[in-house]
Amino acid sequence: MLTQIITILIIVSIVGCVLYGRRLIRTEKVDAVFGNPERAKGGTHWVIVGSSAILLVWLYYSWDIAKGFYPKSANELCQVAKINESLLGLKYQFPIEEREFKSTSIIKTENKNLKKITTEINNSKDLNNQQKTILIGFINKTGQLIPLLTNEDLMEVKTKQKIDEITGKINLLSENFKKPDYPFETEEELNKRIQSVKEQGGWGITTVQSGTGSIENTLEVPLVPATNRGLKFHTAAEELKIIDEEFFKLRNHNPQFKKSLKEIKEEIKAYRSSLDDSEELASTYAKNIVKITRRIEYASIYPPNALDKMQSAIVAFDNLQKTEQGGLQLIDILLFPAGTIVSSGTSCSEQGSGRWLPKPSDTLNKFILMSKPSVGYKNIPLLWIDMMDVSKIVGFILPDWIADIIPGKYPKHTKDGIVKENFKGKVLKVVTGDFKLFKIPVPYGHIWDSFLRVFLGLIFGILIGVPLGLFMGLNRFAKGFFDPLIELYRPVPPLAWAPLIISVLGIDNTGKVFLLFMVSLSIMIISARAGASGTQLSKIHAAHSLGASKKQILRYVIFPNSLPEILTGIRVAVGMCWGTLVAAEFLAGTTGIGFVENVAKKYFQYEVIWITIFIMGMLGLLFDVTLRKIIDKTIPWRGKG
Repeated sequence: MLTQIITILIIVSIVGCVLYGRRLIRTEKVDAVFGNPERAKGGTHWVIVGSSAILLVWLYYSWDIAKGFYPKSANELCQVAKINESLLGLKYQFPIEEREFKSTSIIKTENKNLKKITTEINNSKDLNNQQKTILIGFINKTGQLIPLLTNEDLMEVKTKQKIDEITGKINLLSENFKKPDYPFETEEELNKRIQSVKEQGGWGITTVQSGTGSIENTLEVPLVPATNRGLKFHTAAEELKIIDEEFFKLRNHNPQFKKSLKEIKEEIKAYRSSLDDSEELASTYAKNIVKITRRIEYASIYPPNALDKMQSAIVAFDNLQKTEQGGLQLIDILLFPAGTIVSSGTSCSEQGSGRWLPKPSDTLNKFILMSKPSVGYKNIPLLWIDMMDVSKIVGFILPDWIADIIPGKYPKHTKDGIVKENFKGKVLKVVTGDFKLFKIPVPYGHIWDSFLRVFLGLIFGILIGVPLGLFMGLNRFAKGFFDPLIELYRPVPPLAWAPLIISVLGIDNTGKVFLLFMVSLSIMIISARAGASGTQLSKIHAAHSLGASKKQILRYVIFPNSLPEILTGIRVAVGMCWGTLVAAEFLAGTTGIGFVENVAKKYFQYEVIWITIFIMGMLGLLFDVTLRKIIDKTIPWRGKG
C-alpha cells in the first residue's frame, strides 16, 4: 500500500512541476540573446522533477512498483518460468528459438571436425603413409555413421512409436490446458495448497534472525502456486518435465548403426593397442576420432522430417501457454523491465565479480622476458601484432539479423546426412564472419586491452558528456533535471559501482568500458557545464550585435570559451579512468594490466607488480603529454588574459 501511495505522489509531483515550469517559461520575458548563462540558474521545480524521476526509475527497475500494484505477479510468473524451463529441453531439438534443427547443427559440426582432422593427418610430416591410410579409413567409417541415423528407412518401429507417443502426450496436454477447470483439484488438495501458500509467505518476505538482530531474505519468490492461473501453469510444467525426460532418454539407434559403431570402436582400440611409444601422434589422432564417434552416439540425431509432428505440437502448446497468460504477459513486459522471474531447479528467483622491492636489474630482465610475444604473461603478450582475418571484423560489425530477414529457411540436412548450403545460409556465414578474406595486422595483448578500454570509455564520455554539459550550462531545465542525477552517482567511488556493473554486463570489455564511461561522463559534464556557464555575457552580446545566429554564437563564442575547461576535464578523466580500470581488472578480468598485477600479487611476483606500475605510469604520461600538445595547438590563448 505504501509503495502505491509513494508512486502516485511521485507521478503527481513530476506532472505538476513540469506544468508549472512550462507556465513559468511562457510568462517570463524572452531574452533575445541566445545562451545567457543567467537563464540557466534556479529552477527548484526542475530539481524536483529530476529527483523524482530518479526515485521513480529506482522503484520501476527494482520491481517495487510491480510488487506494490500486483503482489501475486511474481508467483504467477514463477509458474510460467517453470513451463519455460520444462519446454527448454524439448525446444532444444528444433528451430524454434534456434535457427536450425539440433540434428542439423550436430551434423555440420561433426562433419567439419572430421574434415579438419583429415586435413591435419594428410599434411602431417610426423605420420607415415600407412598410419595416414589407417586413420583416414577410421574417419571415413565414422562419417558413414551419420547417414545411418538420418535415413528414415532405417528407423526402428519402436522409435517411431515412442516419438508418436510423446507427441500425443503434448497434444493431450494442450487440449487439457485449454479447459477452464484444468487441473481438477479436490477440496482437500485446495485447502492443503492454501495452507502451503500461507506458510511460504509473500514475495520477498524478510525476517529478523533471532539473537543477532540481522535482517535476511528468507524467500525471494513464492514457489507454491497461489492462484488458479498459477496452479494451471505449475501442473502443466510438471507434466512437461516428465515428457521432456522421456524424450531426452530416447535415442535413434538402429541395429545397423549399433553394429557399425561397435566395429569402429573395436578397430580403433585394437589399433591403439598395437602402437608403441614412438607413435604417440597416431594414437592421439585415433583417440580424437573416438571422441567424435562418442559425440555422434550420444547426440540426438534423427531423420530430417522424423520430428515434424512433435515440433508442431510443441509450437502449438507454446503459443497456447502464451495466450493463457493473458494480462500477466503485459504485466511482465511493462512492470518487469530488463528481466523477469526465472526458474531453476526447485526455486524461482529475480533476474529485472618475499621481498617487495626487487632489484632494478631483475625487474628489467623480467620485463624483457615478458615483452617477448612467445612468453608474455599467462600466454598473452604484453603488446604485439596479430594477423586477423578481415572476415572476423565484418562478422563483428554486421548484425546477425540481416540473415534472418532474408526470405526462406536455413539449410536443412537431407536423409543422407548432408547439409547443402543455400543463399540464406551463405549470408549467415558472412554476417557471422564464418569465411576467409585477407588478414591485416591488429595490435593485441595486456597493454593494448587496457589502453583500448580507457580510450573507448573516455571517447564515449566525451561524446555524451560535453554536449550534455554545454546544454546544462545554458538551460535551466537541463541543469535542474540532470544535476541531481550527476551529483547522485558522481561522489560514489567507481569501485562501488564495479561489482554491480560487472555482474550485469559481464567480465568482458563491455562492463569495463561502461564503468570507465561512467567515470569520464561526470567529469566531462561538469567541465563543459562550467565552461559554458562561465562565458562572459559581454562576448555573447557583442556577437549578437554583429548579427551572429544562435548556432554561430554557440560555435564561435560559447564552445571556444568552454574548451579550456573541457580539455582540463579530459586530463582529469584520463587519470581517473586509469585508476578505475586497474581496479576493475583486479575484480574481474582475464587480460589487462590490472589482471597481470592481480595475478602477480597472488603469487608474490613483485617484479611483475613493479612492471605493471611502470607501464601504467608510462601510459598515463603518454595520454597526458598528448593532451598537453592538443591544448597548446587548440587553445594557444589560454592563460594569456
